[in-house]
Amino acid sequence: MNTARDTQSCAESAGWQVFVATKPGERLDQALTGALLTVSRSQIQRLIKEGQVQVDNCTVLKPGALLRGDEQLAICLPQSEPEQLVPEPIPLDVVYQDENLLVVNKPTGMVVHPGAGHASGTLANALLAYAPQLADLGDFLRPGIVHRLDQDTSGLIVVALREPARIALKAQFKSRSVRKTYLALVEGCVSPFEGIIDVPVGRSQHRRKRMAPMPDGRPAQTQFRTLERLEDHTLLEVLPHTGRTHQIRVHLAFLGFPVVGDQVYGRRKGPALQVHRQFLHAYELAFCLPGGDRWLAVTAALPDDLQRVLAQLGSRWSSAPTRAILMETKDDSQAEPVAQSGMLLQERKQMTRP
Repeated sequence: MNTARDTQSCAESAGWQVFVATKPGERLDQALTGALLTVSRSQIQRLIKEGQVQVDNCTVLKPGALLRGDEQLAICLPQSEPEQLVPEPIPLDVVYQDENLLVVNKPTGMVVHPGAGHASGTLANALLAYAPQLADLGDFLRPGIVHRLDQDTSGLIVVALREPARIALKAQFKSRSVRKTYLALVEGCVSPFEGIIDVPVGRSQHRRKRMAPMPDGRPAQTQFRTLERLEDHTLLEVLPHTGRTHQIRVHLAFLGFPVVGDQVYGRRKGPALQVHRQFLHAYELAFCLPGGDRWLAVTAALPDDLQRVLAQLGSRWSSAPTRAILMETKDDSQAEPVAQSGMLLQERKQMTRP
């Protein structure tokens, strides 16, 4: 017999299922196990510890929490993911490629890998069609992918083509030796000119799909530098030292300078800029090539839609071209480009031979 009764079907459509506890003194995990006959107790305990359960609109992280018997219980069940990854011939802007890895310039609107609500049309689907050998590399839904970008964030993402390279790249991201540089246009005139935001980030207790600055969150550091101050906006160069979900957007909003076009953390009212997504672009990526001691620095030019926003504001800043440069050290400014404007120079030479 169930010890919690279903009360709101509308929450189920949003991924949340809501019940009312009916047995005083019962453990939280036991009450939910009795109400959700198709979900195991161990799965429910994991969801509780991940912050996916609320009691009377407050997140509870202890599976053994005792109930009075009249509380409202809400649990967010993960939606099912595709059982297999299907290759799809989606065009890719490959900025650099060798035998171990490739770097892709991801367009805005493209999801990195399949998940709830995105079974196809992702970067992972496109990668599997581009490089079929990825089917046996890493997570079957995330073949070769070692980091990610938000759906509406454009720019650079590196993908491993071989297992040793995947392991080496993951180690570099974990040790924070990869240099990631973003461009962000924010609301307001940022002051100070540059700085580091060192504020822990965790999942919001009130809006579970959002992240928020939290004292007990995971450590997060974001460095920023002003590139150009405009009348009511500031163009920033942003270097995240950690990789928390929505970190840059949360940190800049915390300072009071939200990213332009950010529908989650930004301002809903303001100047009528012609921007249809968040102004955040993964502009540069630098890391050590697996199996060697040379560094690769890749740049993805600011997309046209964001260039138009800057032009509307009277900006004089100009983007570097899309290119890839091999360097002997992490900060070698004298290195020669090996790829430019999305095409390997070697391939370009072959195409222009008589």
